[in-house]
Amino acid sequence: MKNQKRVVIENVFPKLNDGDFFIKRVVNEIVSVSADVLVDGHDVIAASVLYKHKKAKNWQEARMISHQNNNWTASFTVEKQGFYEYKVAGWVDYALNWQHGIERKIDDNQHVSSELLEGIEYLKNILPKASASEKEYLKNLIEAFADATSYLQAVTEAVSKRLHDIFTKYPEKKLINASKVYQVYVDRLKARFSTWYEFFPRSASQTENRHGTFKDCEKLLPRVSNMGFDTLYFPPIHPIGEVNRKGKNNTTEAFEGDVGSCWGIGSKDGGHKAIHPELGSVEDFKSLIKKAKDLNIEIAMDYALQAAPDHPWVKEHPEWFKWRPDGTVQYAENPPKKYQDILPIYWESKDFKNLWDECLDTLYYWIDCGIHVFRVDNPHTKPYYFWNWIIAEVKAKHPDVLFLAEAFTMPKVMQQLAKHGYTQSYTYFTWRNNKFELTEYVEELTKTDQREYMRPNFWPNTPDINPFHLQGANESKYLQRYALAATLSSNIGIYGPVFEYMISEPIIGKEEYLNSEKFQICNYDWSKENKITRSITKINNIRLQHEALQQTNNIRFCAINNDNLIAFYKWNDAKTSELLIIVNLDEHHSQQGMLQLPLGDLGIDHGHTLKVTDLITDNTYYWQDEWNFVELHPSLPFHIFTIDK
Repeated sequence: MKNQKRVVIENVFPKLNDGDFFIKRVVNEIVSVSADVLVDGHDVIAASVLYKHKKAKNWQEARMISHQNNNWTASFTVEKQGFYEYKVAGWVDYALNWQHGIERKIDDNQHVSSELLEGIEYLKNILPKASASEKEYLKNLIEAFADATSYLQAVTEAVSKRLHDIFTKYPEKKLINASKVYQVYVDRLKARFSTWYEFFPRSASQTENRHGTFKDCEKLLPRVSNMGFDTLYFPPIHPIGEVNRKGKNNTTEAFEGDVGSCWGIGSKDGGHKAIHPELGSVEDFKSLIKKAKDLNIEIAMDYALQAAPDHPWVKEHPEWFKWRPDGTVQYAENPPKKYQDILPIYWESKDFKNLWDECLDTLYYWIDCGIHVFRVDNPHTKPYYFWNWIIAEVKAKHPDVLFLAEAFTMPKVMQQLAKHGYTQSYTYFTWRNNKFELTEYVEELTKTDQREYMRPNFWPNTPDINPFHLQGANESKYLQRYALAATLSSNIGIYGPVFEYMISEPIIGKEEYLNSEKFQICNYDWSKENKITRSITKINNIRLQHEALQQTNNIRFCAINNDNLIAFYKWNDAKTSELLIIVNLDEHHSQQGMLQLPLGDLGIDHGHTLKVTDLITDNTYYWQDEWNFVELHPSLPFHIFTIDK
């Protein structure tokens, strides 16, 4: 051993896989660090969290506070994007150890002249670092410690808070030990708080049976903005394969006029760097991006790494696909679904380096066009380490770029993608419907280490998923589902206008849409408003105005004696924004219950009068007891209360 060590540092948190992966934050968020720090014997020890932006030269320090059972904590704030590094350091603090020892002897009425002389060494060690006033104070103490006639002054100052604070301010870190260095990646705020709206550009036309264009999409931007959405996500906008093109309702035979699935990417018109000719030109797309930005909307693009049989890659890079002995390629499958119009990429190709480079160059191409948000299709069917590499490469050059993982798959697979760098993740919210399911799932996301790296994005529906509970559902159910998504999670999205127009006719027995827009152009009356569009607008504006809903992790479920009612308290880190949300999960009947206020979390005593105002109706109530009566009718199945203490 090169250096002697005495201080042990264990169980540093947060960390992922012992530092193999980084945790995540957004700008100005707090990283709260804990660790077990201990030493043999009874010496006084101290500990700090050392942290710095990866590009900074010098470490900053946050002194840790000791708690029961040798657990220590401290926090620091990340102030800019990119990687931060942090570690825990601990040391034997001999100066504080001396002060602690002399204090015990003085309390025991022992004479401590010898101990005072020993203390002079610690005072002299601090002199070079001290301020002018501190130096004067320390020099006077040195004289007093050495002068027997100043004994009473010396023992008084030896145990004083002023000297304790100076020792703490200028620690002599002997036998220091440090943990491994861990990392936190810091994104812009949109990584944590975003409101997504999805529609198919080819369905944007106001003229029936006419293929939509980017110019048609521009006309819909005010609608998206007025409803309070800040991210407009398009399914793939690339040329669509003609070989094995799917017909309406996923039939394997396409007839004249069938447009095919836009996820069957690539044709004679180009591949992943091309635009479907009927949508418009690259210049049209850039114009759309700019006009959206003027309305504080970002266009999110679909990044789907797969190819139609007539994609240019198939001829130019046949080694990127796995061929059978008879010269055919196994089409993509996700049992029971089959995709005859898609050739899966062969990720174990010997030419994988060029494949990876082309995938990266595709991202760079669209980033240069102005895209900084990507929704990634089926990322769980590509290697994790590919995502680790490509996301890191992009973020190194373009830290504003965000990636949403569309992976409705096994929990550990979804978690692994998040660990490898995905900014946000689709979730199981789409299927969580009753009080137990919702509570259990949100607790898992917010009370386990998933809160450190997995940012959930709650979608009530998608073009792929027409959940059973929305099939034929009434207006109240749609209001309920949007209110739940928008208040439980700070990142949310809907597939519209299917959602707000309650279009839900299914393929019987399946969670799929009949006449699915994935395989055909749909025409909508985009000017139509209803109670759902107005409620979505109201809720989105509340999310924008109240920071408690701009984060997911600060949530406390409240006791309420009715399983058809769910209630939860949310707050921002500074507790300057506090909300109480109550939702009726029964879309057919009024539900009543007694709600228990979380008095401890609210910081109020029994009997304190609490003013709550419903941000939806503007109705105000005064609650004085811990338990309070609530009732919600299906016509407006939720309260979003502000709390005025």
